[in-house]
Amino acid sequence: MPFWELQRQLGIDVDQWLLRQSMAQPYGKAGACHAFEREWVECGHGLGQTRARRECQPEYEDFMECMHRTKLAVRLRTILEQRDKMIKEGKYTPPDYHKGKEEPRP
Repeated sequence: MPFWELQRQLGIDVDQWLLRQSMAQPYGKAGACHAFEREWVECGHGLGQTRARRECQPEYEDFMECMHRTKLAVRLRTILEQRDKMIKEGKYTPPDYHKGKEEPRP
């Protein structure tokens, strides 16, 4: 059937257009989140949209975390707030190199 070979005949790859990390990358290396995106796509393949959203939620969340780093940003903000709180209470004194004071250079 000629319809099934349409992508090959036209020389296009729809997967590269649909998947962010599958596009051509600099130096030919895979994108940073390519593995997470691939897992998410493989999980949802053939399930249908409604069922895939329900069953592949962990894979999708992993992919989005890799792309946007939202959980990492929240964790970092919490750590910095705790550090500032400890400094105000006098329980922690940051080292000189964290205060912007450099050692004298020769």
